[in-house]
Amino acid sequence: MKMLSRKASCDSHGQDSSYFLGWQEYEKNPYHEVQNPNGIIQMGLAENQLSFDLLESWLASNTDALGLKRNGRSVFRELALFQDYHGFPAFKNELVEFMAKLRGYKVAFDPNKLVLMAGSTSANEILMFCLAEPGEAFLLPTPYYPGFDRDLKWRTGVEIVPIHCSSSNDFRITACALEEAYQRAQKLNLKVKGVLVTNPSNPLGSTLNRDELNHLIDFAIKKEVHIISDEIYSGTVFDSPSFISITEAVMEKHVDHETDLLGRIHIVYSLSKDLGLPGFRVGMIYSNNETVVAAATKMSSFGLVSSQTQFLLSNMLSDKKFTSKYIKENQRRLKKRKDMLVSGLRSAGIGCAKSNAGLFCWVDMRYLLRSDTFEAEKELWKRILFEVGLNISPGSSCHCSEPGWFRVCFANMSQETLKVAIRRIEVFAESSSSASGRENLSHQRSVRNSRRSLSKWVFPISSYNDHEPADR
Repeated sequence: MKMLSRKASCDSHGQDSSYFLGWQEYEKNPYHEVQNPNGIIQMGLAENQLSFDLLESWLASNTDALGLKRNGRSVFRELALFQDYHGFPAFKNELVEFMAKLRGYKVAFDPNKLVLMAGSTSANEILMFCLAEPGEAFLLPTPYYPGFDRDLKWRTGVEIVPIHCSSSNDFRITACALEEAYQRAQKLNLKVKGVLVTNPSNPLGSTLNRDELNHLIDFAIKKEVHIISDEIYSGTVFDSPSFISITEAVMEKHVDHETDLLGRIHIVYSLSKDLGLPGFRVGMIYSNNETVVAAATKMSSFGLVSSQTQFLLSNMLSDKKFTSKYIKENQRRLKKRKDMLVSGLRSAGIGCAKSNAGLFCWVDMRYLLRSDTFEAEKELWKRILFEVGLNISPGSSCHCSEPGWFRVCFANMSQETLKVAIRRIEVFAESSSSASGRENLSHQRSVRNSRRSLSKWVFPISSYNDHEPADR
């Protein structure tokens, strides 16, 4: 007799992706500079740990907020009681102000159109429940965040149809790619309900340009579908061009109100990346659609933001001098760290896609493949994970249509750990180039090669065959 539901017993969560399997291997053998110097360095986790000192400094200077006090008086009992799912008005007011600040005050947000929930994962899933029925589809440009296969599909039954983007134009979204994906969905008898994009992009680390945003807007008008813009990295933009929110793009395009496009535009945001607070579980949906806001608010009761979190962060965000300083300094640190990784990879003969945001680089390792196939990419990924001791995310886990690209995170570790990771990559690339007979590269590095040898990391590759990733 069947004792469990189909949801509990099926294997559709996406946990068998190389994206998650790399994490599992890291957890078995995590790097530590003293206790485990040959362990695996986690470069598959998009966390921002570069500005904790700024947050800790603010907390040290604002003991009332941390101690759950207002003007010296405890508000513990007030916060300990049940709160309804609409959220604290003071917190929502500060959030919409912070969102506007990150966008240069080119757009304004109404706190009544904002729904709080426990992280952007919940926000994206709730939007799927609100906008689509099981078996209907959303279009996503590739490469895209591997977790979307879980977040958007697992419990909702919604399908993802990829919009295939190419390195030939830096993986930019084109009108042709949008139409091709739409027609492919039609052939699969899938009703397309909308397009979901991350802006800035995860994993590309680049902002959508005005042409791409206009393509999306035109497509949504023509096909009468929704646009979800996941903008959780909007505060990480550390280089030009500047960030353009989907809301700003729609306003500048002067879209005819009869199209009701504004009612089909939905923004997802959180404080996990910009403030480096993923453990606080603060996510939100912003929508001009009253029905969506009402439904999402009801659904948010399954994953609320705690009262003490709202209290603490409303105090932090109300300190405008602090938030201005934090945004500027955090972006400066991100750029410095990104440049450090790009420079180190370049010294190893490895290039990166141009980026101006995010906590990662989109790294081109195609020349290290034994063949132009995803099987060869998987083999390279295994070698980097087990021999080199770096957990990076292969492009196939991001549904990239071209083998040999990898997402490499740089903000979730110390500068010294990143130096160790870069050194490992340099040694591996030189060894691999020499072994594959790349004479020109070997000649350019002959002096350095004579001084270097590949460290003896011992990781049993054969033992991993029992957990083969189910990537294409």
